[in-house]
Amino acid sequence: MSESGLERLSRMWEEHMRAPFPPHMRGREIEGEDMVLLDSYTAGGVVSSLSGPLDGKRREILLGCLAAIEKVLPSIDDDGASEYYKHLRDMAALAVELGNANAR
Repeated sequence: MSESGLERLSRMWEEHMRAPFPPHMRGREIEGEDMVLLDSYTAGGVVSSLSGPLDGKRREILLGCLAAIEKVLPSIDDDGASEYYKHLRDMAALAVELGNANAR
């Protein structure tokens, strides 16, 4: 049996919750983005999508977070932090994708 998108997102969220936030990213801005806030806003959108379809405002916030993550990833010079934010990006992309499927 294959995993549904929501099950996959839930699993990814559990993995994210077990991953420590990269300590050297606290208080750091990259490309004008506060890395803690980027994590927080993205996580909020993912949690919202696990509870049900995203409303327009949350969807727009999550899309903005996706764009910001894509912007900062090339400038993250630590493999651990890079992997952390790639995972965050992948969760956000799946949450938006699931929201788009629910809107149809």
